[in-house]
Parts: sequence; C-alpha cells; structure tokens
Amino acid sequence: YKCLFLHTVSLSLSQTLRTKQLLVNFDGGRPVLSLREPLDPITVQLLSHPRWPAECEVISDVIQHIEWDPPEPEPFYQPTEHEKEPFPVGEERRTVVYCIDQAAKRLFFTCSHVGGNRKIRCATCPDNQTDLTLQFESRFESGNLQKAVQVGVYDYELTLQTDLYTRKHTQWFYFRVRNMKAGVTYRFTIINLMKRRSLYCVGMKPLLYSEKAAENNYIGWQRTGSCIRYYANGIALHSLSWTIQFPYDSDTCYLAHCYPYTYSHLQRYLRRISSNPKVSSFCKVRVLCHSLAGNAVYVLTITSPGAGRLVGKIKKAVVVTARVHPGETNGSWMMEGFMDFLLGDSDDAQLLRDTFVFKVVPMLNPDGVVVGNYRCSLAGRDLNRNYKTVLRDCFPCVWYTRKMVERLLTETDIVLYCDLHGHNRKNNVFMYGCNSREGASPKLHERVFPLMMSKNVCDKFSFKSCKFRVQKNKEGTGRIVMWRLGVKNSYTMEATFGGSTLGDRRGTHFSTRDLKSLGFYLCDTLLDYCDPDPAKITFCLKELSALLRKQLKKRLGKNVGTDSNISVSDLESR
Repeated sequence: YKCLFLHTVSLSLSQTLRTKQLLVNFDGGRPVLSLREPLDPITVQLLSHPRWPAECEVISDVIQHIEWDPPEPEPFYQPTEHEKEPFPVGEERRTVVYCIDQAAKRLFFTCSHVGGNRKIRCATCPDNQTDLTLQFESRFESGNLQKAVQVGVYDYELTLQTDLYTRKHTQWFYFRVRNMKAGVTYRFTIINLMKRRSLYCVGMKPLLYSEKAAENNYIGWQRTGSCIRYYANGIALHSLSWTIQFPYDSDTCYLAHCYPYTYSHLQRYLRRISSNPKVSSFCKVRVLCHSLAGNAVYVLTITSPGAGRLVGKIKKAVVVTARVHPGETNGSWMMEGFMDFLLGDSDDAQLLRDTFVFKVVPMLNPDGVVVGNYRCSLAGRDLNRNYKTVLRDCFPCVWYTRKMVERLLTETDIVLYCDLHGHNRKNNVFMYGCNSREGASPKLHERVFPLMMSKNVCDKFSFKSCKFRVQKNKEGTGRIVMWRLGVKNSYTMEATFGGSTLGDRRGTHFSTRDLKSLGFYLCDTLLDYCDPDPAKITFCLKELSALLRKQLKKRLGKNVGTDSNISVSDLESR
C-alpha cells in the first residue's frame, strides 16, 4: 500500500506540473526530484548533411578515403642541397587553369544552406586545357585551393584560399587532381603561405592519395615529394615548392597538408558507436550547441552506468576537446584514438569509466572544418582566443564549452582538461600547461602529467618541448581559461604535422596509427596519474625537483643546494 501511495503521489505531481520529464523518488518518505534522461536526438542529427555558407559552391561528389598505414615508418625528406626556387616566368607563359571566383565571397557570414550553393560554375578554363593539363578541384568538404596557374608544361603555381571572411591563415591545403601522366615529373608551388617557419624546412613531405592505388593495392595516404623547398617570396609571404610523379595515368589523386578528417567522417564515427547497444549503455552522444552555420557540435558523456558515484563519492571528471583549429586534423586522429580506447572492452577502459565521468567534445569548430579553413570559425576569428567571450551568438562553440565546464565544476572536481591540437613548426608531441605563482610545489605538480606522458611514449612525446606559461596574449585560450576556472591540470596537447626526432622513430613521419596511439597513451597516463599508490607521482616530483634545480644553477650560476623545496617563483618557466 505504501508503494502504491508513493507512486500515486508521484503521478499526481507530474500531472500537476504537466511534464513527463520529472522523476519523483522517495528517501525515507521524503520526495527526491530528478529529471528523466532526455530522448536521444542523435539518430536524426547524424543523418544530416553539413551546412555551408550560402555562397560556397560545393560539388556533389562524395569524397572518402580508406584508412591505411604504411608497413614501415616513412622517413623525412633528406635535402640534397640542390633544391632550387622555381624560375619566375613572364605573364605570357602564365595560364589560369582553375579559379574559384573570389568576387562572390562576402565580407562576413550571413546564412547557410545544406550543401551550400549547388549552382556550380565552371572553375576550370576550357579554352586553356590541353591533353597535358592537370584538372584541379577543391570544392568539397575541407578542400582548399583557390587558384592554379600553369607556368610550364608540367609546372603549376597554386594559391590557397584564406580562411573565409579573413585575409590570412593560409597553411592547410587539400585538393584533387586528374588527367595526369604516370612517370612525368610535375612541380607544384604554393605561393601564398604566411608562416615564416615550417616543418617543410626540416624534412616534412606533403601527402598523396591515389584512388587507383587504393582500389588496386589498398594503399592510402603516403608521404611524397622531392626537391622540397620552403622559402620567402616577398615581404610577408612564403612559398612551398615540390616535385612529384603520380603512380598511374588518368588517376584521381588528392594532395594534402595532413591526413584529412572531415565533419562527415566524425558523423559516421558517432553514428557507428551510437548504433552499438553495448557502447551506448555507457556513452551518451548529445548536441552541445549548434555552430553559426547550424552544424551540430557534439558532446559525449562516457561513464559506467548508474549514479555518478564511486564508493559513496561523486566521480571526478575529465574534459577532452579537439579541432578548435580546423586545419589541425591531427587533433581529430588523436581524439579518435582516445575515444577508441575509452569505448573499448579492455580492463583499463572499464576502470577509467568506473572511475571518471568523461566529457568529450570531438570537433569544436565544425564550420571551419567543412569550408576548409586553417584556423578560424565563420566569425572570421580564432575560437581559441575567445573562451572568455560573453558573445554566445558569435562564438557558440566555445561559449557552451566553457559553460559546460563551469557547471561541471559546481558538481565535482575536474582532474584533467586537455585540448588536442597540431603544430606546424616543431616535431614530436608535447604539452603546454600553466604555471602557478604560489611557489615550487604547485609548479611541480602541474608538470607531473606531461612528464608521465613522456615516459609512456618516449619515442614520440618530448617533455623537453613542453612549456608552462600563462602569457597575456593567450588569456583567451581554452587551456588558460579552464585553469583560471579551477582546473589545475589544464593542457594543450600539440602533435606535430611532421614526425619524431626521438628514439627508434627519429627522422620518420607520423601516420594516422601513430596519432591515434597518442589518444591511447593519454588514457594510459591518466591511469598512472590517478593510481591510488602515490609512488609514480612521488618519483616524478623528485625528478622534476632535480631538473628545476639544474635549470636554476645554469641560469643563476649559483649553488642552490639539494633542498627539494627550493623557491622557483622567480624562475621563468621554459
């Protein structure tokens, strides 16, 4: 009778409030109110096509690439000291063979359509095409090429499209070529790159994907290129020049700065895990918000089923995000490796789900990813400088992410915040952290996690390259904003676009498998860091203390002794 009475009271209250979302439980006769889990909206969302700015022309071709890793690590390019800059040619020898009309580009974002503007104008110049002319295309998801000019029978000058609604940020490229001849040496020269330094100066090669190689031999993206040269070509611009021989006649090939990872690729991944009943029992995929163009920004909540408590205590949280800079596709490959591990069947994955609540935002800037930007959103701004914003409607992706973290901090502690990025000027993988001004001990603790990471993946992760600074011009970054909110272990993890200079992997490029492994090691290091046995942390603190004493001696030229509680508040962090 008591149970029936309580059920009747609960039903009556729900009817009075006109809601089916309210759950009423009773604890010792006292009502405890909670909200029912919302219906999963993802089934519909994951079937949606990307939304583009209304003026963007988008071809109807579906672009997909197989995932493949080379049997052996691919070596860096070894300069021969005979690499020369292409010789300038006169205007009479310059023939535009591909051009996206920039006159139609608006000054700012206004509206979006699914699939963008499907009234495709011809971007090639038929009168200038010959049997020997390559056919270019980049009007597909994440593609970037604005113009191709033929300056020789087999030589082409390429101009990249700047981030939409800006005049800068050219680094990411991804385009298609057809009508090639096998065995012929072609030269490509990108003429409007804006970074003064580049990994192309120290052995990095571009990437090539051949559809015939994928179909015939199941070979995917490969490093390619000879005569690679990165050089200044004016006051502010730089050029990247390289030669290439295509493996097949009349193939369809793609060239890219890094392994592409599109918004549609992410949607296919999330659709796959959402359709797995076992995975969906501990992984909930929701829409955190919508971008300016209306693309969904997804958030995954990963934790073991049941109340968010572990042995009578509220579970602590871990927040991991990626792809705030759309051209840093290596961040998405690390994120996929992280999710693969966390959603897997291993005992370690189960332990992590039992111990923590994971909040994962796999793609913070879907609009930039869709249109092929390198750094900005459709607001024409770098989202990773705007986490402090109060302009929700201009920067919804980072505004809602910050609010999610603020709300989470009112419920529990956040053990780790990590934002996954790519780096264009340094090899290896490393972290940027924050430094406390409260003395040596907090500084040491903030360096423990990166040091553990370097021990777990010593042939890829460089602790020496890590930096722990709170710079004024970086105050709007996710790393510093989350740290100021109270997340002590707040990091940016940077993976090179190139490869490793460490151990057995010295002088070799990273593959997608390497990048995914960094996600695995991030989980592994989290287990080490949160081990109930403090021995690992104690060992790392001693090592860090010795390292800082050594640095202090070197910089100040003094004998600072062996006291592990040295004062380093005046020591600039590396």
